[in-house]
Amino acid sequence: MKIQGRMFIWLSFFLLVMAVVYGVWSKEPAGTTALFLAFGLSIMIGFYLGFTARRVDAGAQDNKEADVADDAGELGFFSPHSWQPLALGVGGAIAFLGVAVGWWLIYFAAPIILVGLFGWVFEYYHGENRTQ
Repeated sequence: MKIQGRMFIWLSFFLLVMAVVYGVWSKEPAGTTALFLAFGLSIMIGFYLGFTARRVDAGAQDNKEADVADDAGELGFFSPHSWQPLALGVGGAIAFLGVAVGWWLIYFAAPIILVGLFGWVFEYYHGENRTQ
């Protein structure tokens, strides 16, 4: 994770220099603002990755002598049978459709989003998966 943090920090410095050069040279506010915002986003990601890398064990990507097989193994727990992302996707699609068609569609999207979010957060607190 250390190498990814350094990459984002270097990217943020590059974006900062390019934002200043672009802003001085073009005098165009939209592109300059976009570059400064990209700088801010990349510095936040780089800081987070660097901050987290100090608190976790070094991964295989931080070892220059590592093989691809050294990074194999379990990456985390992913729910294999959850329908909640589908509900959130449908609710989000209806909400964004509401921006184009009419704001009244958000009244129909909000309950779908809330049910999907509530179900996703609490899906392992009831039923057969309660002990996982």
